[in-house]
Amino acid sequence: MTQDTRSQTAQARGIRHARDLEAHLTWLDSFSGTALGVLSVASGIYTYLGVSSLLEENGAFAVFAAIAYSVAVSVGIFVFWSYMMRLFPAIRTARARAGLLGAMALGSLAIVAMSSWLNAAALAGSAAVEQHLAKTVQDYQGALERTHEIALTGQALERDVARVRQSFEDLSEQEAQGSLSGLAGRGAVFRVLRQKAAELTALEAQIAQQTPLVNEAFARGNTILSRMRALTVEPGPVEPRSVEFSEAAVELQGLIAQLRQLSVAPLVERAAQDLAASVVLPELDGQNETDRGNQAATITSVLEVLAQRATTLEGAAQNVLALQPAAEVTYTPVSAADAVILYARNFVPSWAGAIAIDLLPAVLVLILAVTHGAIREGRDGAAIEDTLTLAELRAALHAMRDVEETMAAMPKGPLPDPAAEPGPDRTAPRMGPVAPEPPADRGAA
Repeated sequence: MTQDTRSQTAQARGIRHARDLEAHLTWLDSFSGTALGVLSVASGIYTYLGVSSLLEENGAFAVFAAIAYSVAVSVGIFVFWSYMMRLFPAIRTARARAGLLGAMALGSLAIVAMSSWLNAAALAGSAAVEQHLAKTVQDYQGALERTHEIALTGQALERDVARVRQSFEDLSEQEAQGSLSGLAGRGAVFRVLRQKAAELTALEAQIAQQTPLVNEAFARGNTILSRMRALTVEPGPVEPRSVEFSEAAVELQGLIAQLRQLSVAPLVERAAQDLAASVVLPELDGQNETDRGNQAATITSVLEVLAQRATTLEGAAQNVLALQPAAEVTYTPVSAADAVILYARNFVPSWAGAIAIDLLPAVLVLILAVTHGAIREGRDGAAIEDTLTLAELRAALHAMRDVEETMAAMPKGPLPDPAAEPGPDRTAPRMGPVAPEPPADRGAA
């Protein structure tokens, strides 16, 4: 088989392949417009639902505005992809195709901006709002637990105060027995020690009074949190649940602030600072100078011990105050569309479906471009008579028959040449009418 024969065989095969593809495209074109219209209308419906969730009013004008926007979106999607499906496959140069690809990318971004996110809001808006409520509950729970933990740490200072108070009571008992100043009884040193023990006892009682308040506030906070958790999973529309959730959030926020104020660490810090600074020294009641000197020296030692205990107690209170406080939590109501954007990573399937319903025609555009390229490749180098279809050949035969019939109707013989025919001599002088000749004499011989 020669090279020419092989080339002709391959060319004929390519033409048959191109004709098959054209037949398929003809069948597909019969319903491609309808399919594109259905996709556009479906996107418009979900866009309407998304727009309705954004509008605050529910009147007739709001409904009309939502319908107008959704219709505009449907028409825009249909027209845009119709342009792409018709023009992009017909483009042959790389520069023009790159330009149309840029236009298609820009149009796709516009479609996502005006339609896809609203479609996602319609598909997963309620779930996204519930996700926002659930996250807010977690934030409030963390803030409540952290504030309660700091309050309990402050309540633990009661043991430090009790330990210091007990040390002063023990010292006072030793002084009553004469083990400190050497003077048994309830003298000046004893009264100083009892004075500070009484102050610490009052502080200890004040701290103990805060404990039931802290526990009660924490229990109420947990009750509110339980109600808020129930609101996030209750069936029904999410909007009325959001209103009730907002009311509970405000109550819980006030309760957390109250629990923060119940911390006794600032109170213990101030009491520790006053413990050594405010000492009422009694009059020395020793019987002689030696006894009064021993009392003064003992009181000085007591004041030094008192300063050390106060420093220790103040340091413990400052450690509580240095704890990282709970983060401020404020519930902000969000719409379904905003919630879908805030928690987009949690609703990837919904986003994928919302974008796919708008950008699926892009796949059809690429399929048509590849198919038209294959058709052009199959027809490349073929003669015009080889690429004619049966319908085109029939039309050509009819045209030839019409031409033949027209030629047959024309007169036979050569056509006169207008340029060869002599025209009248317009330069010769005009003559009058020529008289007719007389008739011949029929009687002459």
